[in-house]
Amino acid sequence: MTLSNESPEVRNEPARTDLSGKWSHVDACLNEWLVPADPVMTAVLANNASADLPPIDVAPNQGKLLHLLAKIQGARSILEIGTLGGYSTIWLARALPEDGKIVTLEYDPHHAETARHNLSQAGVSHLVDVRVGEALGSLEQLYAEGAGPFDLIFIDADKPNNPDYFKWALKLSRPGSLIIGDNVIRDGEVANRHSTDPRVQGVRTFLELIAAEPRVTATALQTVGSKGYDGFVLALVTE
Repeated sequence: MTLSNESPEVRNEPARTDLSGKWSHVDACLNEWLVPADPVMTAVLANNASADLPPIDVAPNQGKLLHLLAKIQGARSILEIGTLGGYSTIWLARALPEDGKIVTLEYDPHHAETARHNLSQAGVSHLVDVRVGEALGSLEQLYAEGAGPFDLIFIDADKPNNPDYFKWALKLSRPGSLIIGDNVIRDGEVANRHSTDPRVQGVRTFLELIAAEPRVTATALQTVGSKGYDGFVLALVTE
């Protein structure tokens, strides 16, 4: 199954950046109501900025969503592909029981060092195994070690490799595992089959693989907010 052909109107529609201020304001209201200010998480984002990490962490309400999904899932073991400074890692780790574990994969040693500092500051280091190196190699190593199956897998790394990350996620999952992919809308460019952006094409192939995979049932949601126009895909492993 492939993504449907789009009309020229869809392909050429500009990003709705004129609404970004309103989206951010609404996010701020939602966070004020439902995601109370957390000095630790505020410090984590400040540490990431001081370390010159790119400001591409999930928003606080998105982090809370990941936390709630892990809680609903009853997750005891989590795999995260893409650590950055550990902001989303902390949200996920806080959902684990004391005997739970999250394995998080990060390519950049500097990012991983920052993440380890943040994880320690958040008091969740004992729950987290940070592995440094190319994610595909780390995934192969995890599989060779007999790791998993993981209850929840969060894919939030380089988008051209998303199709391969999904294939590994299936190998490291079980019936009932939840696979979540971030940044799958990309300002609406996911609907543009003519895009020359390898990140867009990586996401398109990722979604096509999910759509064609009989072992999962899935949906995707568009999101707007302080992080712009993007979205998540959620796939439940059924067999």
